[in-house]
Amino acid sequence: MSRLDDLTSWHADWRGLRVAVLGLGVSGFAAVDTLAELGARVTAVAERVDDERRRILGVLGVPILETPRNEIPAALGDAELVVASPGLRPDHPWLLAAAERRIPVWGDIELAWRVRDKVRAAEWLLVTGTNGKTTTTQLAAHMLREAGLRVAPVGNIGTPVLDAVRDPEGFDVLVVELSSFQLHALPLEGPGALHPHSAACLNIDDDHLDWHGSADAYRAAKGKVYGSARVAAVYSVEDAATRRLVEEAEVEEGCRAIGFTLGVPGPSELGLVEGVLVDRAFLEERRTSALELAHLDDLAPAGLRSPHMTRNVLAAAALARAFGAEPAHVLAAVRSFRLDRHRTELVAELGGVRFVDDSKATNPHAAEGSLSAFDRVVWIVGGLFKGADVAPLVERHAGRLVAVVAIGADRAPVLEAFARHAPGIPLVEVDTADTGSVMRLAVEAAASHAVPGVTVLLAPAAASMDQFKDYAERGDRFADAVRERGARGDHDGSRSGD
Repeated sequence: MSRLDDLTSWHADWRGLRVAVLGLGVSGFAAVDTLAELGARVTAVAERVDDERRRILGVLGVPILETPRNEIPAALGDAELVVASPGLRPDHPWLLAAAERRIPVWGDIELAWRVRDKVRAAEWLLVTGTNGKTTTTQLAAHMLREAGLRVAPVGNIGTPVLDAVRDPEGFDVLVVELSSFQLHALPLEGPGALHPHSAACLNIDDDHLDWHGSADAYRAAKGKVYGSARVAAVYSVEDAATRRLVEEAEVEEGCRAIGFTLGVPGPSELGLVEGVLVDRAFLEERRTSALELAHLDDLAPAGLRSPHMTRNVLAAAALARAFGAEPAHVLAAVRSFRLDRHRTELVAELGGVRFVDDSKATNPHAAEGSLSAFDRVVWIVGGLFKGADVAPLVERHAGRLVAVVAIGADRAPVLEAFARHAPGIPLVEVDTADTGSVMRLAVEAAASHAVPGVTVLLAPAAASMDQFKDYAERGDRFADAVRERGARGDHDGSRSGD
C-alpha cells in the first residue's frame, strides 16, 4: 500500500511528504500554502513567479524552481507526489516527465477533498457544463444561504476549494464549480475519489478540444462530475449528452436522476408551466402535482429571464432543493440575485440602441444563449476558437443579425462561416495590431449599422487571449468604448444603463 492511500484526512501524517506543485496560479498557490501548513516538504515549480508570490513563499520557507516549459524540473527527482495546476495540458512536458517516473499526480480538487475535515467536513455540491457554471454555482449558493446555511461558492469560480476547507469557521456546504481541466485530473475510484452530495452537468458542447484532444475526451471529463454522487444527479432534459452521462455514471445506490427543462416537467423534473417555474422532483406529498418556485417575472430584474439563464435557475434550484432548501428560499434568492459583470450585462442604451456585454461567452454554445435573447443584433464576434466550429451558430442565427463585426487575431473562421451561411449580411473586419484600439473600432463599426431597437452584442464565441488578458478586460474595453461614444453625444437621448 502506498503512503498516499492513508492521506485522506487533514489529521493524517503529511509531515515530510515530498511534493512538487507544478504551476503557481490561484489553485497552485493554494496547494502550496496548504501543503506547507500540513508539514509536507513542498517545492513550487513555475515558468515565472511574480514578486508578491516570491515574497510570500519565502516567508513560508517554500523553495521555488523557475523552470522553462521544456526542461524537467529538478523537484521531480525525489518527489513522492505531484500536484498539478489544472491549466497544464495532459501532454505538458512536466506531466509527461512525472508519468515516466511513475509519480502520482493529483489536482487541487483531489487534495481539497482529502483534507476537507480540517474544521468540519462540509458537503459538496458539484457544478460543471460547457456554459452557465458560474451563474448556477452562485445561484445555488444564494438559495442555500437563504435557507440559513453557511455556504460558499468555490472552485473554478475563483475562490480555491483549498481556501474554503481551511476557513476557521467552516461551512455547511460548498458549491463547487469544476472545469473540464479539473475534472480530467480526478480519479473515479480509490481514496482520492469524490463522493459529493449531488452534482449537475448543465450542458455539453464542443469546447477546449485543443486541450482534451477530442470531443469524446472532453465529454468523458465532464461526465466525471457524477461519479459516486449520493443524492441527486442533475441533468438537462433538452441536452441528450448530459442525459447519457447520467445514465453511464457509477453513482451511489439511491442517487436520483433529476432533470430540468424549459418545457412542462415530468416526474423527477423541474420546469416551466405557463410562465411558472415548478418542481415535480422534490414533493413532500404524493397528492401535490407540482410545487411553485417562481414566476418568470421574478427572474427579469436579475437578468435571468432569457432561456439559457432560466435553465441555470432551474438547475440551481434542483441542487438547492436536493439539499433541503424550500420553495420560499428559492424565490427569495431569485428575487435578490444579481449577475456578475460581463454576462449579458447592459452597458448603456444610446439613442434607442442597446449595448450589451457578454464577453463571458467564450465559446459558441455560450454565444448561442445570448444571441437567442435578442431579436435584432449587430454581433461583435471573434478571438481564439480553441477548436470549436462557429459555422453552425452563424447558420442558426443569421435571421436575427443586422450586421457583424469580426475581431480577433485570426478572423478566418468567422469570415468563412459567413461566406458560406450568410453572405448577404454586412460584415466589418477590425484589422489592427493595436489591441488598445480594437474595441473602440469595433464599437464604432457596430454603431454605424445599428438603428433604434437593435442590440449591439459583444458575444465573441471565442476566448480572448489573442488580444486581451482575459474576457473581463475584453468586456471592460467594450464598456469603455461604449461610454466614450455616449459621452461624445453621438446619439441624442442617450442614457446610461448602469
